[in-house]
Amino acid sequence: MKWNTRITELLHIKYPIIQGGLAYLGYSDLAAAVSNAGGLGQITAMSLPNEEALRQEIQRARQLTDKSFGVNFAIGMHGVSYMDRVEVAIEEEIPVVTITGGNPTEILKRLEPTNIHALVLVSSTRQAQKAEQLGASAVIVVGQEGGGHLGRDDVGTMVLVPQVVDAVSIPVLASGGIGDGRGWMAAHALGAEGIVMGTRFIATQECVDASNSYKEALIESSERDTVVIKRSIHSPARVLRSEYAERILEIEQVSPTYEALKDYISGESNKRWICDGNKNEGFGWAGQVTGMIHDIPTVSELINRMVKEAERIRREWGS
Repeated sequence: MKWNTRITELLHIKYPIIQGGLAYLGYSDLAAAVSNAGGLGQITAMSLPNEEALRQEIQRARQLTDKSFGVNFAIGMHGVSYMDRVEVAIEEEIPVVTITGGNPTEILKRLEPTNIHALVLVSSTRQAQKAEQLGASAVIVVGQEGGGHLGRDDVGTMVLVPQVVDAVSIPVLASGGIGDGRGWMAAHALGAEGIVMGTRFIATQECVDASNSYKEALIESSERDTVVIKRSIHSPARVLRSEYAERILEIEQVSPTYEALKDYISGESNKRWICDGNKNEGFGWAGQVTGMIHDIPTVSELINRMVKEAERIRREWGS
């Protein structure tokens, strides 16, 4: 079966499946594996130490795949300048970037004279309409089920996606709570033209920077084993439930300020678990889809499995 949508045509990919940015984990091994399997892999720019490291990661990915891949800019990271890294993406002629976690205006303006497609993460119809006005090629709609940073309105993917589809004319990708072929097809039924998966791609063999402790926790956790931190500072984000995460929630009850939380929610705290495996000393992002993760396949095995599930559903719908 063919999976042509405006997203596959825009990004020159076989399947409309995009890997999320995945701070500290989305590097060349994973990005290349996703692209080689027919989707669009991404390198996370803001987790790298500097712009030269991003250039090296892009060049390494090109050694691993001859397919298209993108670069993600999580621009909400405190104290990290991103425009120098955007220049690297332009110089390296990256075909697509995604912008998450902040105001995309500066990047979108810089990309106007280039051929780079920009996909912007949104959590409301208003944000989607604004992204379209600013020149985004497509929007990624994240529902409340997703891992990492979310919208402030607690609206789920099932409700939010069709509303955004009705509100904009550019392609819409669905994200949040999707981890198999059923979720993929549900996204198409809602009007989306593709999906973005984050949590599910962490529990794959090519996500080599993720610790075994973190991957095992994703397998063992149910859909009830996540919590939302940082609500008190108006930046809600979903993580795996743990003693460390509960400690963050306790601090939010007593002292709901960034200053009180910053050491607990820093990138270094995140890395202590997801990269170093120290569960009691850090936190790990995860969406509610963790309840659907039961193994650690290769990326190719995962995507092939999703395609088979989706094709079966398409045949059933056709009958």
